[in-house]
Amino acid sequence: MQLVIKNQKKILSLAQSEGIPEIVSNAGEQASFRFLEFFTAQIRNPNTRRAYHTAVTQFFHWCHSNSLELEDIHSIHIATYIEKLLTISSAPTVKQHLAGIRMLFDWLVTGHVIQINPATSVRGPKHVVKRGKTPILTAEDTRMLLDSIPTDTLIGLRDRALIAMMVFSFARIGAVLKMQVKDYYPNGKRWWVRLHEKGGKYHEMPAHHTLEQYLDDYLEATGIKEDSNRSLFRTFGGKGRAMTKNPMLQTYAWQMIRRRAKAAGIFTPLCNHSFRGTGITTYLQNGGTLEKAQQMAAHESPRTTKLYDRTDDEMSLDEIEKVII
Repeated sequence: MQLVIKNQKKILSLAQSEGIPEIVSNAGEQASFRFLEFFTAQIRNPNTRRAYHTAVTQFFHWCHSNSLELEDIHSIHIATYIEKLLTISSAPTVKQHLAGIRMLFDWLVTGHVIQINPATSVRGPKHVVKRGKTPILTAEDTRMLLDSIPTDTLIGLRDRALIAMMVFSFARIGAVLKMQVKDYYPNGKRWWVRLHEKGGKYHEMPAHHTLEQYLDDYLEATGIKEDSNRSLFRTFGGKGRAMTKNPMLQTYAWQMIRRRAKAAGIFTPLCNHSFRGTGITTYLQNGGTLEKAQQMAAHESPRTTKLYDRTDDEMSLDEIEKVII
């Protein structure tokens, strides 16, 4: 939602295109204005904005189908909706929907659209996660994947460097794709990488020697070393598959990873986050500490880092093979 806010009437004229639920628009101009303001001024992360917009829109459509107006919504209605949602969605999804609904109603209360937040007293489902679901690779399979990527093309060099960046820096795909050429820079005798994390934060760390080699090969072949203010990982287009100045999208990265894994004979359903978990697990298996892994991954809590730790998997496999029949 990219809006130029000049005045309230200007925003309200965009109500239809921005998808304001009917139950909100029926509540008047102030309600519509606060709804739009919530998604434009209050939420900065585009992924969160998209997820919360989906959540509250679905909820308001349910309310409308049950002949409810905005001022009629009570905690009982929200609790009923949450129970219904639990029958078709996972607990994390339901918790996210409830968080979006609760935040929006808070915004409507502070904007004097409604008097109280009906979602405050509604409890979401319990969801305790001790092990992440993200599929990861072993160190051997990761090496096989990297070695399988042809390096006689610019696209191959880019793909190898991109995967290596996620493996050796434990980086999120979003942080990697926001990097510019200048975010790979010398610091003393070593080269460092600067990752663009959530909330406008930067995370800097030394580049692994293998990552250095792959990035150097990529930059040397593409000739973009001096193009410091442009994206580091770019798309290729046109009949000649020439490099553009456009950054890769996360969807393109995911498609590339699936394609490269299949070509290498790896049929694990990998995602962009798989290499973050691969790097963390390999680091811990080789004697690294959880505290340092948390620092390298730029996690706020060690519990988040632990979700990517699959060192127990190897132990489980060894033990299960002792069942000899």
